[in-house]
Amino acid sequence: MMATDGLNGLLGAVTLLTRFGGVLVMSVVPINQRVESFINAMSGSVLIAILVPVAVEGDMAARMALLATAAVMLAVRRPMPAIAAGISVAAGWRYLM
Repeated sequence: MMATDGLNGLLGAVTLLTRFGGVLVMSVVPINQRVESFINAMSGSVLIAILVPVAVEGDMAARMALLATAAVMLAVRRPMPAIAAGISVAAGWRYLM
């Protein structure tokens, strides 16, 4: 138990240092069109890297949640209602099935 707590603390510290380091690095990088394009492309790549394994290997609740999230996002073009729909569908599906 103590080893796990120590490891979790270490991982938390590394995550915090990475976040602060990213802010520090980006504070000295001039944001021009090229950098902005890279940041926008990177966020899409990270999103795809998270969603594709869920769609391929996830259970039916995860797939239905992705479908609901995409449908609501396309319909209202706002992320919060889409996220809420995905969470609700996943919770409801798992509760009922």
